[in-house]
Amino acid sequence: MNRNVLALLLRPTPGQNSVLALPVVAFGVVTALVLTVVGGAQSFWGWTDEYAPLYQALAAIALVLLVVPLMSLGGAAARLSARRRDERLSTLRLLGVSPAGVTVATVTESVFVAAAGALVGVIAHLAMSPLIGLIPFRGEPLGFTAVLLPPLQIALVFVGVLLVSAASAIIGLRRVVISPLGVRTRTDVTKVHWFRAVFAGGAVAIAFVLIKVFPSIGGLVTTIVVVAALFGAVLAVLNLVGPWVLKVSASRQLRRAERPDRLLAARIVLDSPKAAWRQVGGIAMASFMAVFAGTGVALMNVMTGPEASSTDLALAQDIRTGLIITLIGSFLMVAASVGVNQTSDVLDQRELHRSLHHLGMPLETVDRARRRAIMSPLLVTAIGSALVAAVLVFPLVGLALITAPASLATIALVVAAGIGVVWASTRATRPLLGGAFQTA
Repeated sequence: MNRNVLALLLRPTPGQNSVLALPVVAFGVVTALVLTVVGGAQSFWGWTDEYAPLYQALAAIALVLLVVPLMSLGGAAARLSARRRDERLSTLRLLGVSPAGVTVATVTESVFVAAAGALVGVIAHLAMSPLIGLIPFRGEPLGFTAVLLPPLQIALVFVGVLLVSAASAIIGLRRVVISPLGVRTRTDVTKVHWFRAVFAGGAVAIAFVLIKVFPSIGGLVTTIVVVAALFGAVLAVLNLVGPWVLKVSASRQLRRAERPDRLLAARIVLDSPKAAWRQVGGIAMASFMAVFAGTGVALMNVMTGPEASSTDLALAQDIRTGLIITLIGSFLMVAASVGVNQTSDVLDQRELHRSLHHLGMPLETVDRARRRAIMSPLLVTAIGSALVAAVLVFPLVGLALITAPASLATIALVVAAGIGVVWASTRATRPLLGGAFQTA
């Protein structure tokens, strides 16, 4: 029976082949970026001179700032075809298939799809490593062997991606096993509690205190580990509190809505705040990283003053290179997250779009509502994430560097570029929406 269930899950419905391909693409991007980021960071840990701890500290922070959002993208990738799978699984449950049979088949399907994507990611990492090895630090290229991960570490990342996929599948099964009829009829409502905000506020406050106190009481290596871990924890907390913030914002917009597209946009967000957050979560990560980039630019301006030594100039150049690499990685992550999530969202909501069409709603109105449901939360998301990052960076660099003109200009530029990526993705996915109307 499990074999038949698995065959059903892996067989896309007519016109839905891209739904199965999307998770493969997402997992491929995640695996390639994680391997490349970790491989680049490992090259710094072989240095032992007096400047090595500084390079290692910056590498550790950059690693956390990129890997944690990538893991979040991996979790989202595991849920890309959740609606298609949930509906089929709920039907099987209503027909009498046991929870154990549903679980085994679903986890197998999820791991199979993730493995295909992860394999593509490993091949991409091997292809990119020679180019990454050409990046200069300390006046010479890092080298191919320095950035290429050993086979064991590649295998560990590969297995980690599969575990993320399996865990997400198991968590997603709870609704199907407990309430298959609610899933099938789409009467299940996503809930986000205000306690998320309380927990997030407490976590940020604790992180601020530890970052301020720890450098004076702990050793250098311990401080690096603690600060990097705190940054990663706060990034995870942003993913926790984000849906609640969007829910509150959409509730206010719903009460003030005076046009059909605004009313529909607010209802789309309220229908699933978690799904809405996945659309803009990449911008939250980019804004968080923009603060670090801005303070880094301001710090370089100080280091390259008239009295700067040749060593300081070389260090500033390496920091600049590191910032560029981190920002490029961040935007690749944002582009992958936004593009794949938006495409998946349009495909998963085809039935809704067709229903709206039959009710007489024009394509332009639905498209405006869809774009507004994505673009409207962006400003709140970007500003909120940047403020949280500024709170954490303040104990390390002070207010002067955070509010320096170069820092503010860099933050504004990075956030604007991230919003531009999201806007371009909404325009690029419009033909999919039009296709849903044409087939209605």
